[in-house]
Amino acid sequence: MDIATLIGIVGGLGLIVGAILLGGNLFAFVDAPSLVVVVGGTMAATLVMFPLKTVISSFKVAMKAFLAKDPNPQELVEQVVSLADKARKESLVALEKVEIDDPFLKKGVRLVADGSSQAQVQSILESEINFLKQRHRRGQNVFKGLGGAAPAFGMIGTLVGLVNMLQTLDEPEAIGPAMAVALLTTFYGAVMANLVFLPVARKLEERSNDEQLVLNVAMEGVLSILNGEHPHLVREKLLSFLPPASREGEG
Repeated sequence: MDIATLIGIVGGLGLIVGAILLGGNLFAFVDAPSLVVVVGGTMAATLVMFPLKTVISSFKVAMKAFLAKDPNPQELVEQVVSLADKARKESLVALEKVEIDDPFLKKGVRLVADGSSQAQVQSILESEINFLKQRHRRGQNVFKGLGGAAPAFGMIGTLVGLVNMLQTLDEPEAIGPAMAVALLTTFYGAVMANLVFLPVARKLEERSNDEQLVLNVAMEGVLSILNGEHPHLVREKLLSFLPPASREGEG
């Protein structure tokens, strides 16, 4: 579980609630009609922007922001080097008997063991990566859409509240509470967009970048094995994909 995401959201809400409690009454910031306008309007606009199936699947993808395990590219590098060593000592066909947990690497190794050409292997693996990018981008775009719609409907709710307030100008004692309720929709929209939707979209983007890095390392490793490169050269080539700090102690 990614504890940073949970700490960020809970910590942000805690800071907001703490500031409210220090300055006034927490229940003054609770208004059901305002929540209905912001939450309902945001979801309605999102359903207009994206198909229902995409919206539902995006929330499943969003769980990666909380539950996804950080990939370990160093471990993958060593696994590929081990496969390259086996291929040089025995043969490419011998790789068929190796147990590989990672499905992407397994597909690439099976293609190599089956005698596929470099162009075929590279084309298939690149297509896999590209379709992964598209799937991830759809989930990110849904949350970006939510992040854009929430403040907009917050402002719409505020305008509705102001219109209602202006209709009661002959009652001065009602203006203050009505104005407070009108502003709550903007408050809700800003919090939802900037503490949940947009940060989750950005976290999903980072997760996708990390996953693509691992896939690119695996693809380059598979192509190196196919070309019969020395395991030491394979290790050095794959480590070049990683940040310098991640290479310490390798090789």
